[in-house]
Parts: sequence; C-alpha cells; structure tokens
Amino acid sequence: MPELPEVETVRRGMVAFVVGRRIDRVEVGRERTVRRTSRQALIDGLTGATVLSIGRRGKYIVCSLDTGDALMIHLRMSGRVLVSKAGTPRPDHTHVVLHLAGEPSEELWFVDPRTFGEMVVFDPEHTAVELPELAKLGVDPITDGLSVAQLSAILRDRARQLKPLLLDQHVIAGIGNIYCDEILHRARLRPDRLANSLKPAEVRRLHDAIHSILTTAIDAGGSTLSDTQYVDVMGDGGSFQLDHRVYDRAGQRCLTCGKATIVRVVSGGRSTCFCPRCQR
Repeated sequence: MPELPEVETVRRGMVAFVVGRRIDRVEVGRERTVRRTSRQALIDGLTGATVLSIGRRGKYIVCSLDTGDALMIHLRMSGRVLVSKAGTPRPDHTHVVLHLAGEPSEELWFVDPRTFGEMVVFDPEHTAVELPELAKLGVDPITDGLSVAQLSAILRDRARQLKPLLLDQHVIAGIGNIYCDEILHRARLRPDRLANSLKPAEVRRLHDAIHSILTTAIDAGGSTLSDTQYVDVMGDGGSFQLDHRVYDRAGQRCLTCGKATIVRVVSGGRSTCFCPRCQR
C-alpha cells in the first residue's frame, strides 16, 4: 500500500497539473471505486467544479473544490492517479476519468487493478459523519509538524510495542510497514520495545528518524517495489527502495553494521524486518 511519501508525491504531482482547473466531464466505470456514495454522486459532485487546492492527511488526498465540497482519494493497495494528454490510450482498470478544462487538453485517471481504492465527494463541514476515518486520523508528521514533545506524550502513556503503535493511524497518520521498519532501524530501536520505556534520548532519536526517513523518501519520490503498482502522476516510479536498510531484506547482511543478518518476525500481525545488532 502506498504510504505517506508515495501519497505526498502523488499530491505534489496533482498540484502541478490539476489545481486551478475546472473539471468539465467525469466518467466512472467500476462502481466499487465510488462505493461509499454512487457513480452519479461523484459525477454530479465534480462536473463543473474547479480544484482550488490539494492537501493530504496521512494516506488520504483531499482536494478542495470551489463548490464548497471536497474530493477524497485513497489509493489503498494498488490505486494510481495518472495525468495524461486527452486521447491517450487508457490503462486497463481505469475506473474514473476527469476531463480537465484548458490547454493542453488533459485527463486525470484513477487506475486501480484491485479496486480497494476509492474516490468520494464530501462536505468538509461534516467529515466526522461522511468520512469518520479521516476525522479520526492522528497527527501527520509532515503536515502537522510532529514535535519531540508531542511524540514524547504519545509514547509516555502507552505500554504498546513500538511497531504496532507507529502503524496505528489514529495515533500517527501515514506511516506504513516499509517506513516503520526503516524508521525503527534508523532510531536503533527494536520493533517490540514498549513505547513507554523509551528514555528522552531515544525519543529524540525516534523523532529524528521519523522526519529524516519520511522527508528523504518524499524527495526520492517514494518507494516502488517489484510487487506494487505505485508510480507518480506521470507514471514514473520512486527510488527510495534503493536506500532501504532493512525492509524486505531478511536473511541478508545488515548494510549499517555489516555484521549481523537481518531478521524477519511478525509484530502486530505485520511482517517486520530489523537488525538484532543495530536495534538492541
């Protein structure tokens, strides 16, 4: 599933191509993509609307419209947002097409082979009712600017293992399995360490790792793995996978210490890779 860096990369691409443009026409194929409302609700909510701005909360893209409504896009497992010249052959599994006004004549495609992703038009004043999971998201390390004090408060009162806690979107929004493994490795912390056991210096290391890993990954355009569909709006993959130190490297020599072998365990129901020497 695309995580914060990938979704932020897509958001930035959408800003460059979509903000300030009117949506002249909307096509909807598979209704599963608009299952929260309906095909007609998405068409009616977007046709004639102009995109004013595009934000992100965790793994959710939120586009503000001049109608007062907003468009939420969630990529989930295999969703992609692509922008292409009108008339270009569309990929298989293109479920939504937005025809953008202006020159050059372009289309925004929502492509999703597994159809877990979704698009929905909603009223931002009623987010808690219409999109409760969006309203319940925790702090976003990039958009909200997670501070050391905030992170310390989050950890202090929770006797939970670090890996499941960092993956809890109600606590910290946007971190998924890839970046959680990389963050904990950078911070030299075991994934099964209890959150409320961290000392101040360890909290600072974790704070630094969260921000450095996420910002570096964003600069690299995210991670494109061999078994995922993620690309940016122009169809280009990211490159942060080349900098992964532990994720999906079980059985291989640790790139950091050069001595231990990366171990794979299951933590909080998720596959977890770490170095037993670096992360004691």
